[in-house]
Amino acid sequence: MSDLTFNKIAGGVLLTGLIIFGLREASDIVFAKHELEKPGYEIAVAEEAGEGGAAAEVAPDWGSVLTPANVTAGQAVSAKCASCHNFTAENHTGPGLFGVVGRKPGTHPGFAYSPAMVEYGNKNPVWDYDKLDTFLKAPGKDVSGTKMTFVGLKKQEDRIAIIAYLHSLGSSLPIPAPKPAGAAPAAPAAAGEAPAAGTAAAGSAPVPAAVGAGGAATGPTPAPNATKGSGEAAQRPGG
Repeated sequence: MSDLTFNKIAGGVLLTGLIIFGLREASDIVFAKHELEKPGYEIAVAEEAGEGGAAAEVAPDWGSVLTPANVTAGQAVSAKCASCHNFTAENHTGPGLFGVVGRKPGTHPGFAYSPAMVEYGNKNPVWDYDKLDTFLKAPGKDVSGTKMTFVGLKKQEDRIAIIAYLHSLGSSLPIPAPKPAGAAPAAPAAAGEAPAAGTAAAGSAPVPAAVGAGGAATGPTPAPNATKGSGEAAQRPGG
């Protein structure tokens, strides 16, 4: 074997080794494993407003919001519930929702409710508007142990709409009368500020002024039997 042939073979072996080494290093860089600080996946969840956060929700005036417009909006919102519920009396993964507004919780025929929902129904005999609103906001939080795994409808307008739609489906619960609009409270006077002219101080009756000679207004006339000077008691009637 000549020296030239030997050099060619040695060079080929060396080149092959370098290629294998290079591919190994490159694969380690591309497919390197990074240890997770915490197992699982992080899911972003909106935190509830606490102290200093958004104002608390005000309970809806059900007599004013159960309108045909909200019934139509609620039919669209009901698509979020259709994978588990029928809007008829027929049961699906969840109980049929026809007539649910006004029905006793945990009593729809043919559905196997969780013990938690049966117990809830024993304590709350009617699905009224406020109870449905609270339950639909966070079912698992309101009735711990319920089979309903739906996270809930966080927007109040969505809950109002779906309740209006459910009410239109054979509900036995009457719609309450709208609440009367309250009058705006008067602005309180600043501390130390005198009442406006012509108005009496709060909690006191106006005192008429006596008219003296020449039409000049004088101070209020003292009432009879007023308390006399120091050390002299007022007389009692008949005494």
